[in-house]
Amino acid sequence: MRVKLKVHKNKNEPSRISLLLFIVLALVVFLILSFQPKTSTATPDKSAEEEPTPKPEPQQEQSSIQTKENKETIRQGETISDILGRYNLSPADIHKMREDVKPVYDLAKVRAGNKLKILTSPEDEVVCIEYTLNRENYLCIEKNGGSFAAEIKKIPYVVRTEMIWGAIEDNPNNAIAKENEGGQLAILLEEIFAWDIDFYADIRQGDSFKIIFEKKYFEGEFVGYGRIIAAEFTNQGEVFRAFYYTYPDTEKSDYFDFAGNSLRKEFLKSPISGARITSRFTHSRLHPVRKVWRPHYGVDYAAPVGTPVRATADGTVGYAGRDGANGRMVRIRHKNGYETFYLHLRQYGQGISKGVKVASGQIIGYVGASGEVTGPHLDYRIKHRGHYINPLAYRFRPVEPLVPEFLEAFQKQAEQYLISFDAPQVIVTSVSSSVTP
Repeated sequence: MRVKLKVHKNKNEPSRISLLLFIVLALVVFLILSFQPKTSTATPDKSAEEEPTPKPEPQQEQSSIQTKENKETIRQGETISDILGRYNLSPADIHKMREDVKPVYDLAKVRAGNKLKILTSPEDEVVCIEYTLNRENYLCIEKNGGSFAAEIKKIPYVVRTEMIWGAIEDNPNNAIAKENEGGQLAILLEEIFAWDIDFYADIRQGDSFKIIFEKKYFEGEFVGYGRIIAAEFTNQGEVFRAFYYTYPDTEKSDYFDFAGNSLRKEFLKSPISGARITSRFTHSRLHPVRKVWRPHYGVDYAAPVGTPVRATADGTVGYAGRDGANGRMVRIRHKNGYETFYLHLRQYGQGISKGVKVASGQIIGYVGASGEVTGPHLDYRIKHRGHYINPLAYRFRPVEPLVPEFLEAFQKQAEQYLISFDAPQVIVTSVSSSVTP
């Protein structure tokens, strides 16, 4: 947590200043202690960041044996048999290990560039082999006499909870970078509020954010972000809040506002991330190619050719093909009588064809300039029960609100985060009202 204050001292009131600073620092320490580091093996949600491959910890079961740690990187064209042959394992031993481990993991799938950790005894006998599978799991193989036991384990990250806040001058990514955090955190924030805020078209100078989030560390080094636990975003004077909650019975998780409404709506606010709106929904517009006045029942997003276009809600592809002046188009049917249209595409997403079911946020095509256009863009349209509606103005309903029986427990948890959200305002208000400039 970072607190930045500018204090102009009044020489006539040194004792008051000292007392104020002591109170502010005490408050900061209290907030920091409220988020003590913890060891966690839970898999964070939606953390797509490319993290450095972490190294698993030595196995505690082997603590009674003094072992030597050997690290290997699998080279191109090299097999695990080639590596283990250098550690006094015979071809018969390696074959036995492959067969014993196969029900858990097929060692033929090891990939070049991945890491192996081989623990050997003082007699140079292999005791344990650890192979990193992905950002969350590793394979542990232990040698017990003439056989091998395998298990997939969680990498023991240390997860620390931190909080930042700030104001936006141009875009959220730069504002978060000023707090010494990476772009992936900005992406996670945008994904949470994507149903309410278009983070390109709706952002204004002076908008602000507060984020309570997890950072993952291994052996003291930062390796990536976990989940955002709670967030507040003020956009054009309207305050949006999100609180992460996991159901104790099903262990399913989602983001809700304080009243228990899901942050997810029937449709995402925009089918493209970071695109510029060049034309809005209107009943009369001069057509840029035909030069005649006619309705424009969509929203045009200018973006480079090849920019991914995502389905704004779950549905079934009703059509994917050319449609005259609309160029390459995808039409998706959704529940409750909705249809969405994605026009002027360059190409379609993988597997996109009539009858295919798609999920909200899935790539269904790429921005192009097919049909009657003056440049690459996406024309995005929505129909409800056969009539076009304005995608930017229509208020879509939340989906799957919090189960009522868990609302009280959820709100007690959320109240703790609201106290933290109020902390920056308390500090700034205290300084501005008590310190004479």
